[in-house]
Amino acid sequence: MERFLKRKERAEIDIDNLPADPGLRPSIWSYDVNDRDRVRRAYLLKGPHQPKNHQFPQTTIGNIARRFNAKWFEDFPDWMEYSIQKDAVFCLYCYLFKPQEQVNTSKGGGDIFVGEGFKNWKRKEKLLSHVGDHNSVHNKARHKCEALMKHQEHSISALWSSKEEKKKKEYRTMLTAAVDCVRFLIGQGLSFRGHDESSSSNNQGNYVELFQFHANHNEEVKNVTFENANAKLKLIAPKVQREICASIAAETLAVIMNDIGDSYLTILVDESRDVSTKEQLAIAVRYVDKLGQVIERFIGVTRVTHVTSTNAITLKAAVEALLAKHSLSLHKIRGQGYDGASNMRGEFNGLKALILKDNPQAFYIHCFAHQLQLCLVAVAKNHWQVKHLFEMTSEL
Repeated sequence: MERFLKRKERAEIDIDNLPADPGLRPSIWSYDVNDRDRVRRAYLLKGPHQPKNHQFPQTTIGNIARRFNAKWFEDFPDWMEYSIQKDAVFCLYCYLFKPQEQVNTSKGGGDIFVGEGFKNWKRKEKLLSHVGDHNSVHNKARHKCEALMKHQEHSISALWSSKEEKKKKEYRTMLTAAVDCVRFLIGQGLSFRGHDESSSSNNQGNYVELFQFHANHNEEVKNVTFENANAKLKLIAPKVQREICASIAAETLAVIMNDIGDSYLTILVDESRDVSTKEQLAIAVRYVDKLGQVIERFIGVTRVTHVTSTNAITLKAAVEALLAKHSLSLHKIRGQGYDGASNMRGEFNGLKALILKDNPQAFYIHCFAHQLQLCLVAVAKNHWQVKHLFEMTSEL
């Protein structure tokens, strides 16, 4: 009974939205024992967090202003991570596998690279001593990371080698059809799920119905889907739909970030409530591409935990976290646009003011769409004809 209750209390881990900045991550040992390897693989697949285009702040050490050197990423490309939040260096390998009993002690491999982070820019030799000899804690952690990824590769290769070539071809055909359906629904902005998705339903939702339509008009797809597919592998489950959507989103964001490169940018931020009345923060960026064209792209909504409050400090932390996830820096911002709410444009404590303290070149512009909205509200209040027009429009 006790084991059952523990399983019930286990929180779901959103692998796609793990904290990117090493200074904001919870201890690896705080995750459930059944989730740790999933989290480790996710971080190893992403690689160390290395915001190379960040404008690293200076710190006075011995009457000399010093800062982190981005060239150090080239010297230690596999494990070195930099935290924008803490202005410190961390070790990815040690974070993932350093023994729990050594995390809270200064002995055994340099706890500073897991805890508070290394900040003494004068002592680069400390980075070399952290790596140590072949039997150091750092290298033992590295071997465990390599073994974890190697085990996964062997498992996947064993799985594929155990399948016949025909089965692989059938699965590829079914997966391609599923991805095509997801791309169509996303492109048209249509919902995926249906009210009743049972086999006896007349309308099983857009995704299943479109998948069925695709199969009915393509004999190759029909032969490997629905009643002709493996009972446990039909690719119609909601979880599969979400995973394909997440993959498409990741690929799209990768293209956007590659297009941005090291360009300067403007952020456009707005907050809103979802149907469960929880606050969410949507962020878009505007930049000039390599052809000299002004491009505006939506890059995401805060999802790890919804914005719990809408004060400026919370909003700034959410903006920084989302930018850090894509290796974008506040110091590359040259403009910021919000609505006229006090927590956004406040002269002293608003989001605008907090970002200006870190980056005086991030000029604020009141969102033109919100200005137009305020103008229409003012006109409607003073002219009954305009008010009547909008009332009739809403009824129609």
